[in-house]
Amino acid sequence: MPRPLVTALGAAVLFIALGLGGRAAQQPDPVDTSKIGPQVGAIVPTFSGVDQFGKTHTLESSLGPNGAMLVFFRSADW
Repeated sequence: MPRPLVTALGAAVLFIALGLGGRAAQQPDPVDTSKIGPQVGAIVPTFSGVDQFGKTHTLESSLGPNGAMLVFFRSADW
């Protein structure tokens, strides 16, 4: 192989090894989810919001005959 090609390949291998090694060695700290947001079974605080038609909705106005189930989905893009 020509010397410049060997040098370029060696640099690429070193760059990849350093890049992957650095990411593999870093472990994220564990997250204590018991301290983030409302927990399962928690009472929902009073809230109100306006819909696209200008009508105000509250928790009470959203309840059906058997109550309500609130679901929050946090996308991975946030």
